[in-house]
Amino acid sequence: MAKTPQLDKFKKAARDLETDDSEKRFNERLGKIAKQKPAPKPARPKRKAKKKS
Repeated sequence: MAKTPQLDKFKKAARDLETDDSEKRFNERLGKIAKQKPAPKPARPKRKAKKKS
């Protein structure tokens, strides 16, 4: 059994998703198969309490 090169797998997936040269359509189709977790919010440094004079 011959292995299918990665490029051929990519081309087949692109055909199956009916992609074209439109960046908007590409992003829509990509969003259906690839999900990204939202980036974690950076921790805010704690503020020091002001001393009363």
